[in-house]
Amino acid sequence: MGRGDLSDAQWARLEPHLPKNVGRGGRWKCRREVINGILFRQRTGIPWRDLPTRFGKWKTCHDRHRRWSADGTWENVLRAVQTDADAEERIDWSMVGIDSTTCRAHQHAAGARRRPPRIPRKRVLPAQHRPDEALGRSRGGLTTKTHLAGDGGCRPLAVLITPGQWGDAPQLIPVLERVRVRRPGGGHPRTRPDHLSGDKAYSSRPNRRYLRRRRIKHTIPEPRNQRASRQHRGSRGGRPTGFDKSLHKRRNEVERTINALKGFRAVATRFDKRAYIFHGTVTVAAIRPWLRS
Repeated sequence: MGRGDLSDAQWARLEPHLPKNVGRGGRWKCRREVINGILFRQRTGIPWRDLPTRFGKWKTCHDRHRRWSADGTWENVLRAVQTDADAEERIDWSMVGIDSTTCRAHQHAAGARRRPPRIPRKRVLPAQHRPDEALGRSRGGLTTKTHLAGDGGCRPLAVLITPGQWGDAPQLIPVLERVRVRRPGGGHPRTRPDHLSGDKAYSSRPNRRYLRRRRIKHTIPEPRNQRASRQHRGSRGGRPTGFDKSLHKRRNEVERTINALKGFRAVATRFDKRAYIFHGTVTVAAIRPWLRS
């Protein structure tokens, strides 16, 4: 077993949630070898063609990652391992943090075809396709922003990618809507944390109204200009927002989650042309922490 490959215990957690090997010829006979090759590429950020030969053909790893990113397989695997962790009470719902990070897009990430991609052998768009390919221009060039929600154990619960110049506050609701941890015995999945923390970039009236409607306690600092505007409106400005400094200290947990994800060089720098493939790359990096005991 090479450095960074899945251990036997991690493979035992992951294998039951992978798609079944159907069809003639045993196309997916060596799935562990292929998935280790995908993880090696995400961790090192090398071109697919430069994969070591011990992982088999590079095109097999590339096509498997592209196909499973398009049909939502990686998303299903992430939710499945989260369900197992929730059944073992390994998810810390006491404080869920939300934050974002920006990564530079390599020059190879630009130049995707204008024609929308299609899932092989199907006439439908990929699940995470974006017409803008999640590429935005800023002073530093092409950038992509990754929004995520993480639990108290520094593990990702949901991820969302957008162009780099998009703001954080409008993405709070879409990110929380992606938190869906299924129950092992059936029923409605869990979507609501006990408490939510975020920085002042997520402070807005729509966001606080949404959190109050869902009865989610939150610790989000109020910016100085919003506080001055509320005080200027008098009684019409509403009550002051509650803020607990001791709880706000736990915001470092989501920042540590981001640092762990960006340990994957293919996440810290975007090399994928298509947005749905890069979303699959971030999702693969998010699956890895859940495989640990």
